[in-house]
Amino acid sequence: MARLLRPLLRGTTYTRLLHLWVPMLVVSVWMWIEMSTPWVPALVLLPVGLIPAVRRGEGVQARLLLTPGERAAEISVAPSATWRDRLRTVLWLEVRMLLGGLTSLGSVWLPLLSYSLAELASGRVPQGVPVLSGATPHGAYALLVPLPLVALYGFVVGLGELITALALRFLGPSAAERLAALEERTEQLLERTRIARELHDSIGHALTVAVVQAGAARAAGDMAFTDRALEAIEETGRTALEDLERVLGILRESERPVSARPTLTDADRLLESARVSGAKVDADLTGPLDTVAGPVSREGYRILQESLTNVLRHAGAVPVRVRVSVGHDTLDLEVRNPLTAAIPGPGRGSGLRGIRERAALLGGRARTGPDDGDWQVHVELPLR
Repeated sequence: MARLLRPLLRGTTYTRLLHLWVPMLVVSVWMWIEMSTPWVPALVLLPVGLIPAVRRGEGVQARLLLTPGERAAEISVAPSATWRDRLRTVLWLEVRMLLGGLTSLGSVWLPLLSYSLAELASGRVPQGVPVLSGATPHGAYALLVPLPLVALYGFVVGLGELITALALRFLGPSAAERLAALEERTEQLLERTRIARELHDSIGHALTVAVVQAGAARAAGDMAFTDRALEAIEETGRTALEDLERVLGILRESERPVSARPTLTDADRLLESARVSGAKVDADLTGPLDTVAGPVSREGYRILQESLTNVLRHAGAVPVRVRVSVGHDTLDLEVRNPLTAAIPGPGRGSGLRGIRERAALLGGRARTGPDDGDWQVHVELPLR
């Protein structure tokens, strides 16, 4: 019983009823003008529904009154973009007016019928009610008084559910809108993934350098070496803070351009950071790095950064060979270091996975793993 009466306690039941009543305001005004042609408002809706902005207005009303706080995203608030959307809007307006008329009739006549039954039960003959005007008053009619009210309850709830289902059908996103929403969602996910990689690469590199430097300074017991280590930690930390500020700017929808991200022309600071951390870096950068396209150069920088971070994290202060070559069609990047016993530290393979993902997004390829006694990261990225 409580479940059957639950709609009486829901605000949605009454907002849907209001939504069904709204079209009758127009009909009521017209009936004051010309009562003999009640079909004119329905005829006027045909050209009105073809106006693109009408679909947006109907969508806003439906979201507010039919689905307040629930399933709102399933009703579009975009103007009609195609003739199919306009025809769907026309059908929606006609159906809405039809159901609004039924709701108005039910809302008036069912309570009136209940009142008339109460009159018969009290000994009076109701006037103006075709079915009951010739009935004989009797107290038994009191048993029938609740029936029209129960019917009204079911009528209002049922029409509310029906108009909501039709709104989802006629005002729901079109195929083009669903595709656009899917593309937007995909772009958002790609942007989040890129930001996550940015944070992993820049902050992870800075923390790795700081940990290695601090450990080396404590083991060395040399004040001069400790000063150099602290200077390297300071510089790396400052760079990481700049990267963090840039990424947070993106999250805040800052207008800072993507070109502010570091590129391969800034590779020297990565190499120097690895050297002051104890790694013996042998670097060979050939070709015009400044002419490499922005996306390729930026991703190449991050791949080099992650590769050097992995060396410091997992191999320590070992000789590292870095080769970056700009060819006619490809950018070739290779980082090699001797295989050593693993150094304890965090790591779940996300760095190598990120390198492969970056290469794949640009249409390139990456090879990582043991090679002739070394650990190798070899990436080829197309320049076009």
